[in-house]
Amino acid sequence: MIAATLRWVDVNILALGRELRLSYLPPLMVYVAYGISGLTSIVGTFFVKDYLGLSASFLAALAFWAGIPFVLKMPVGHLVDLIWRWKSWLVFLGASLIAASLLIMVGLLTDRAAMTAVMPAEAWFVLSALLAPVGYVIQDVVADAMTVEAVPRVDESGKPVPQETRKLMNTTMQTLGRVALIGGLALVAAINLYMFSDVERLTEAEKIDTYRRIYLTAIAIPFVSVAGVAFAFFLRRRDLARLVARGIDPAEARKLLLEPAERPAPNWWILGGSLVFVAFTLVMGMSRATYNQEIIFAGSLAIVVFLIGKLTRELEPEARATLLGTAIVIFIYRAVPNPGEGLTWWMIDELKFDQRFLAVLDLIAGVLTLFGMFLFRRFMAVRSIVYVVGFLTIAGAVLSLPVLGLYYGLHHWTMAATGGVVDARFIVIVNTALASPLGQIAMIPMLAWIANSAPSNLKATYFAIMASFSNLALSASQLGTKYLNEVYVVSREVKDAASGAVTMPADYSQLGELLIVVFAIGLALPFAAIFIVRALRLRWA
Repeated sequence: MIAATLRWVDVNILALGRELRLSYLPPLMVYVAYGISGLTSIVGTFFVKDYLGLSASFLAALAFWAGIPFVLKMPVGHLVDLIWRWKSWLVFLGASLIAASLLIMVGLLTDRAAMTAVMPAEAWFVLSALLAPVGYVIQDVVADAMTVEAVPRVDESGKPVPQETRKLMNTTMQTLGRVALIGGLALVAAINLYMFSDVERLTEAEKIDTYRRIYLTAIAIPFVSVAGVAFAFFLRRRDLARLVARGIDPAEARKLLLEPAERPAPNWWILGGSLVFVAFTLVMGMSRATYNQEIIFAGSLAIVVFLIGKLTRELEPEARATLLGTAIVIFIYRAVPNPGEGLTWWMIDELKFDQRFLAVLDLIAGVLTLFGMFLFRRFMAVRSIVYVVGFLTIAGAVLSLPVLGLYYGLHHWTMAATGGVVDARFIVIVNTALASPLGQIAMIPMLAWIANSAPSNLKATYFAIMASFSNLALSASQLGTKYLNEVYVVSREVKDAASGAVTMPADYSQLGELLIVVFAIGLALPFAAIFIVRALRLRWA
């Protein structure tokens, strides 16, 4: 038993560490920056709940708008392919937008009166919520491209690396990318736990000061990604000097290290279609049309599908069928709606979950997600996307039942049966521990497949086009969440900031029905996707 355990640890954890290369670190630093963006998630939840009068359906709609920039990963990815040597400058642009978003929140928590003299606090919050995604999208696209660059095409002597070796490197790189992202989430959960260690004793003014310090700390996020770009520059210069020292012509060495074999010509379908998409989104977003979000989603989906069709003509028929089948399964799996912010509000108000306990949950989720990625590493390598999605769907449905049970009083029964040991917090901690390892599994095989199979001069474009498509699924998820929150209305207590009078009473009476509907949809939709792909006789990765 001990020998088997040690062998498993060696194959699934230590081997990944042995396969880590110095060239992997620059994109991993950008992914870490994205992960540590979660530093402000708990603060944002409580800030909105306590100081802004925004409904659950409005927040779901805002999440839809915040997800739109991620759909633009496709033209940004193609731009990266076109300006490959200068792509690092885009990281600086993204860092500036992220910093601006964080400074807005610092301003609201430092001198709200001065900020609201310009425009309402809710408008500032919306602006902050929209700036950050644009910055992260730009950085994420560059990081995806950097993962391709991080896997060497030639060894230290300038000889080509075998294809099978590169395939293993690509899988390792994509796994480490998810590890970096989740590791960042685990790190900020630990910071939040420290910052909120004595939250029950803090006055309201002290809580606001803690929130402000967290946002100020988060300003370090852009500097992490910029440092990754600087380190990549250093490594390229070092590797170039090493090849030149071995007698390789500088121009040839630069070609081997810095750029794919051939640069792509501008794809005007992608650039022109994306320009149409941006114009269409801006016009509809500023319009007062009743169904502007739905129109934007339908138009965006049509444009992205059209561009995917144009781009995939370069693939062999079998590869095209695999890409399309995989995309459909991932899209519908990610389009499943969620309960929305109302569930968190109910846990805060009724179960008395405070900032510190939510930080504990985030820390557990981050650490165990990392563990799960090691645990399921071989599972992801040998199983198809369909098998992975089916497994995750069933596991996710089963693990959503305890939360549903809490709404209907499960914790009262368990407390009575165990002398108070198994209370609501105990149930949520155990459920989080079981559910967390499943969080990042579905995307890794698809990302590795793209890195290994897409044309060498269009890697960033293919990463971005699949990301755009799958992120549209998240927009569909937010639309579904908004619809469900309009049918099953969940509201927390809202007080007037000046008088303290209650302007909206808390009402969680329909939350149980909402959770049941979400459970049913989450179980049915992914399997419907699998049947659709099989009926269309497509393939999957």
